[in-house]
Amino acid sequence: MPDAFSSPEYQPPHPRPFPTPAEPPYQPRHQRPRSAQPPSPQQPQYPQHAPHPNSVSPAHVTYPWQPPPPEPVPEPRRMPRRQALGHHSDIRLLRGAYRWQRRVATLTALGYFVLFLTLSAFAPSLMTNTVSGGLSTGLLLGLLQVPVTCLAIGLYEYTARRTVDPIADRIRKQTELDARREAAR
Repeated sequence: MPDAFSSPEYQPPHPRPFPTPAEPPYQPRHQRPRSAQPPSPQQPQYPQHAPHPNSVSPAHVTYPWQPPPPEPVPEPRRMPRRQALGHHSDIRLLRGAYRWQRRVATLTALGYFVLFLTLSAFAPSLMTNTVSGGLSTGLLLGLLQVPVTCLAIGLYEYTARRTVDPIADRIRKQTELDARREAAR
């Protein structure tokens, strides 16, 4: 027999003192459905509550008579024939080649620009000399910045093809080979 303090879910529906077939059970306004159709009078509806966060069974043994959960069996791991790719020397080589590539291209463009600024600041008479037909040396050196920038881009591509791309291709092929070996296991 349920006691007076049990939750409504565990109490059987008690009969009403007098029959009221049109009266729905009380629901707070925030729990009422939007399209309110009156519930059937035969079965009272109680508000549905979300499960309590602690109602999920724990992962550990709760009762002493329960057998302990089986230990997961680890799969035997084979040691790789060579070092993992992240610790491989090819990554360091690639990093160094890429660093060298950036330095060459950056120093080409910035070196010319610094030379232009230095000459403008410390040799103004040289920069104001006329080269031909009213074109000053400073203006000519300023216009030469566009071809020097293109030269820096060309050096960047050349060093990429010569030093960086072969190392990156070798690493890519090795990674694909490692992936095929892992898939075959």
